[in-house]
Amino acid sequence: MRKHKKEHHEEHIDETWLIPYADLLTLLLALFIILFASSKVDEKKYAQVMQGLNSAFNGGVSVFEESDTISLDDVSVNDTKKMQESMQDQKLKDQINKEKQDMEAIKKKLDVYINDNGLSLQLRTVVTNDMLKVTIQDYALFDSGTAVVKPEAQKLAAVISNMLSMYPDYKVEVAGYTDNIPIRTNEFDSNWDLSSRRSLNFMKYLLKLESINQARFRSIGYGEYQPIDTNLTPEGRAKNRRVDVNIIRNTIEVKSTIP
Repeated sequence: MRKHKKEHHEEHIDETWLIPYADLLTLLLALFIILFASSKVDEKKYAQVMQGLNSAFNGGVSVFEESDTISLDDVSVNDTKKMQESMQDQKLKDQINKEKQDMEAIKKKLDVYINDNGLSLQLRTVVTNDMLKVTIQDYALFDSGTAVVKPEAQKLAAVISNMLSMYPDYKVEVAGYTDNIPIRTNEFDSNWDLSSRRSLNFMKYLLKLESINQARFRSIGYGEYQPIDTNLTPEGRAKNRRVDVNIIRNTIEVKSTIP
């Protein structure tokens, strides 16, 4: 009888459990990453994490690997932002140009009136970076030491008011100034009082036109404290006694300091 050899089969360890174990670890890792991302109030980082997870599960770039890929959403957001900024810049430039043209137009009309009426020594106009300034010497408006507007100055106020009514988008400041010679009368205790009353009284004549929006206006007295010339000479003091009508721009053009 032939002796049968006993066959020995090599025993193999069952490793099928490794697959669900690896999947479980992957899911736990994903869960912790999502929890971490959710704890930060940063939508951009959250989107990046989710993009990385999607790539990792689909055989793409790992969440821990760097990627130069830019999503279409990122491109769209950036393009939209740039477009909005460009539109805002252009709108601001258009507004600045319009206001410059308005200031120059008012100045031109006033200059014609000044020249036609021989008022060049009493009035002057200048366009600055933020306003059109109309300076009127005090003797053209008031008698010395008073705040009563002269009849001829009332006509000037009507002319200025009519021009301002055509440009209703600008605020107007009427400012009074004096020299440094003290005043103390029954009507005025100081130069503060005199400058304030003068600016207010002249502004009232600017407001006589019914089409003028009074909410645009304000008056202020600066007394002797903002001179434009020396107070050591009669000529300098005469220049300091004045009323300014300031038509104020809504936007200020920033001058570049780069040559």
